[in-house]
Amino acid sequence: MAMAAMVTALFAMTSCLASPATTTETPVGDPAAVQAVVQAAEAFLATLDGAQMAEVVLPMTNETASAWSNLPCGSSCRNGIQFSTLSETQLAAAQAVLRATLNTSPGVGYDQAMQILLADDVLGAVQGSGGGRGGPGGGGGGGYSSGTYFLAFLGQPSTDGTWMLQFGGHHLAVNVTYSDGQVAGGSPFFIGVEPTSWTAEDGTAYAPLDVMKDAVGAMITSLSSEQLAQAKLSLSFTDVLLGPDADGGFPQARSGIAVSTLSDDQKALVLAAMKPWVSIVDEQAAEDLLAIYEAELDDTYISYSGATALTSQGDYIRIDGPSVWIEFVCQNGVVFSDQIHYHTVYRDRVRDYGGELSF
Repeated sequence: MAMAAMVTALFAMTSCLASPATTTETPVGDPAAVQAVVQAAEAFLATLDGAQMAEVVLPMTNETASAWSNLPCGSSCRNGIQFSTLSETQLAAAQAVLRATLNTSPGVGYDQAMQILLADDVLGAVQGSGGGRGGPGGGGGGGYSSGTYFLAFLGQPSTDGTWMLQFGGHHLAVNVTYSDGQVAGGSPFFIGVEPTSWTAEDGTAYAPLDVMKDAVGAMITSLSSEQLAQAKLSLSFTDVLLGPDADGGFPQARSGIAVSTLSDDQKALVLAAMKPWVSIVDEQAAEDLLAIYEAELDDTYISYSGATALTSQGDYIRIDGPSVWIEFVCQNGVVFSDQIHYHTVYRDRVRDYGGELSF
């Protein structure tokens, strides 16, 4: 089965403040969910030969953990085994790992990630670079294709050690860390999309990042004129600040408007705005993370640059807390040059890479 068809089928199934102390507790999640991830990972590994195994299981180091990108640069900028090289049996097993790992709520997590793969097939069709598992776009050097995505385990999957799952390709970088059978972190998580929306040949409409755009948009447009003036950043942005190769680059001071000054309804919108990003991990782990961020809400700041409409190059929104960091930015299109496209990133000052590495 072609990769695109398989993916489609799966759907049917500046005010500043010194940094306050962060909350260091670890999200636990559902132990049964972690066990399911490990079992799925072991089943996938059992389908591989020795050479493939060496591509997938790597040591967890600063170098390997930070080897992720939003660019269509194939294996030159990321770890793991390429989807287009897998047999149908291996590909199904890899997909099972992702379904076990990622949140299965509609529109986020696994569902959203698979739509990003489909978006790459749209780009590949426009550029003539193929699509799906077998197209020329699946080549290791780059190109746009749902086959040019990579899965890796940093460390051996287990319920009693520390290891990471990495999955990514163009416009997608998933990094979920496990420690002693717990979800220790679901960041860094980069997701972007071009085009921002499209309709497939079967009539299905896709707009995978609208859930994020609408959430941060509702948050920022709830502000009064006076509050918007406080939230406005003096700098402009053409991309996210803390994307790939920016580990440990968190600003020392927060800019924008303090959530502590907002109404209860506005605070609820801030928390709701975080949820689509935090929901990259399983539902229980996402709830645990949101509870931590809610406890830190009064020490969190929100800000924006450009305009709040999120329709033009440079429109930018940020959430910056003691732990949580989320950015959403509009860029001019690359393949669809007459449109904008979106880049976003979710990080955690304490729990990036499970808090296991320092940068």
